[in-house]
Amino acid sequence: MLYSQSFYRLRFLSFLTICLFVTQISFSQKKDENIGTEVVNVVKSYTPAISDASKIKEIPTLDEEEMSKKESVKYTIFSFPVVSTFTPYKGNPEAVEKEKRKKYFKNYTTFAGGNYGVLNGELFVNHDLNSTDYVGAMLGHFSSQGGIKDVELSDNYNQTNLELTFGTHRKNLSWNLDFGYQNQIYNWYGLPVDFGYSLVPIEKRTTLLDEINEQQRYNSLYIGTRMNFNKGILNDASLKFNRFSDAFGSTENRLCAKPTFGFEFKDKYINTTLVVDYLQGSFIREYLNTNPLNYGFTNIGIAPSFEVKEKGWTVQIGAAIFYSLAAETATNQLLLYPKIKASIDLVDDLMVFYTGLDGNLEQNTYSDFVAINPFVSPTLQIAPTDKQFDVFAGLKGKLTHAVSYNMKASYVNESNKALFKSNVYYDSMYDDSAFDVNGYHLGNSFNVVYDDIKTLGFSGELKAEFSEKIKWRLSGTINSYKTTNEMQAWNLPQIKWDSKIDYVINEKWYVGVNVFYVGQRKELKSYLTSLDNNSIIVKNLEGYFDINAHAGFQYSDRLTAFLRANNIANNSFQKWLNYPVQALQVVLGVNYKFDF
Repeated sequence: MLYSQSFYRLRFLSFLTICLFVTQISFSQKKDENIGTEVVNVVKSYTPAISDASKIKEIPTLDEEEMSKKESVKYTIFSFPVVSTFTPYKGNPEAVEKEKRKKYFKNYTTFAGGNYGVLNGELFVNHDLNSTDYVGAMLGHFSSQGGIKDVELSDNYNQTNLELTFGTHRKNLSWNLDFGYQNQIYNWYGLPVDFGYSLVPIEKRTTLLDEINEQQRYNSLYIGTRMNFNKGILNDASLKFNRFSDAFGSTENRLCAKPTFGFEFKDKYINTTLVVDYLQGSFIREYLNTNPLNYGFTNIGIAPSFEVKEKGWTVQIGAAIFYSLAAETATNQLLLYPKIKASIDLVDDLMVFYTGLDGNLEQNTYSDFVAINPFVSPTLQIAPTDKQFDVFAGLKGKLTHAVSYNMKASYVNESNKALFKSNVYYDSMYDDSAFDVNGYHLGNSFNVVYDDIKTLGFSGELKAEFSEKIKWRLSGTINSYKTTNEMQAWNLPQIKWDSKIDYVINEKWYVGVNVFYVGQRKELKSYLTSLDNNSIIVKNLEGYFDINAHAGFQYSDRLTAFLRANNIANNSFQKWLNYPVQALQVVLGVNYKFDF
């Protein structure tokens, strides 16, 4: 029998394994051999624990270049044509209706007329000389022939004014040169109710009325300039000279210069206004005698201010210092006024709280008094008002996106505040040779008196723009006056309010209404019973309510017709003592715009 080589190799390995096993047993143990004993002392019981692992601090080394290397990817597109029967529709843009561009004209003329012989005309023209320079002119006239019920003297009114201007607008300078002239005619028609009834015989009253010259004429001529600078510390400057006169020989000259500077100082921008106000005037006589009245003042002031923003507050801090020189009385004054304003936005323009402390030296003038009350006599005492302080606080903001509000409370302390008060009346002036009587000596004119007055006031205003077509406004004031020498704050109302709404109906029509109320006022009526005795009566001028309205029709971009109605309530109220106003007044007119 034949065996393979693998078979013999297997037998050899088996034999070798048996021999090694027997040898190992013979050396590891001997039969009946005593190995002896040993004593082991255990000092501490064994408590197994896990040994602390030793962390291998090893930072792997990375090949940044290899890691950041970008693989290039190649795309292949297998395209093949697809047959489609879809035909896209070519869209057309939607037509948008364009709003007609409103054309603006540089020139206009207005002509209107109405009852009471009202005549109103205006012409305004403006022409560009080149790209920077222009000239303009305005001529206006408004007159009424009067006709107020139960008025015995002429009550017509006339005002004509002319204004010319030359201006230039350049990169760093804007400049205007203005010239103006105004002529006004008024009549002292406000005779006392009981005028002349003490004359004997009664026919003498009629003769007296015929002899009265109640007309007064005022003339004003001015020339001025205004400049605005875009570079340098001089921001703007104005200079104006005005000459005012009347039919009784009164004259007044005023020159006022007011430059404003701005510069950096210790990281603050300081805004500073300088004021030089010169006034000189004279009246031919006093009210009860023929002594002349002269007045003159030179006021020099400086008012620096700067702005601070801190923790949500915006604060303007400043002051005004005036040095006033009185030429006729040779008395000079140094006056200091605070000018502080602060505001904080409480609720994202919905509610802004503001407060402040202000004051100023206010120069009164004959022309200013005439603008307020044209029935003053040409026998006034002229002096400035020292507005010592005006402390105020208020809230303003928005109730909705269309309605805004402003509420304010104030306390004002004024020294030498001017008040209008009726002149004394002597019924027998024309019979007394001691009086040189004029048309304003009949209890029908007003004087100016001065007093120290404290005023506590509250005011409020609501404005609403419900849309571009409807706008509405309501405002009002409530004042409480405390006088020092006078019994009352003559002719100052405690309550005033007015409301106005304008409504654009469509492209052609628009309307508007204005409603206002002026509260009760106090007036003092003085009688000279003789040269040595004077009798006074405090009169109440009742408050008055009035409604004015207007409507217009825009025939074209150039031509507009309008209708105005005043005193729709038809109230014969008195704005000044014994001076009733015209009843319902209706004026119809046209306005035409054009270009050269």
